[in-house]
Order: sequence, then structure tokens, then C-alpha cells
Amino acid sequence: MCLATAGKISKIMDANTAEIDFGGVKSEVKIMLLDNLKTGDYVLVHAGFAINKLSKKDAEEIISASKESGLI
Repeated sequence: MCLATAGKISKIMDANTAEIDFGGVKSEVKIMLLDNLKTGDYVLVHAGFAINKLSKKDAEEIISASKESGLI
């Protein structure tokens, strides 16, 4: 089973790829499914693709719940 997780854009590499920070672990993610992303935005990532832009509050809730449940 795969789960989507929230992360923060730390660097936009090009129109298709960004570096996402998942609580200190950084990974390259495809961003071509979303428009108007910028450094500092939070996104929901599934299978290597950013699938939704999140508010900071929503991202923090997802990250907190993931930590509480032991997923991260």
C-alpha cells in the first residue's frame, strides 16, 4: 500500500521537477501536474508526483498525524 505524504518545496529545479523536504529528508518530485508552485509551498506527494497544493496548516496536520502514528 502506498500513502501520500506532505512536504515543503525547498527548490524548483525546472518546470517538471522540484526538491521536496520531508522533515529533513529531501527528494526529487515531479510537479508537472500542478500550476503556480513556488519555493516554500507545501504539496501532497504520491508515487513521486506532487498531486495537490496544501495550506501550511493542512500540511502540518498531516505531518503531525503521520508522526503520531509512527509512519515517519
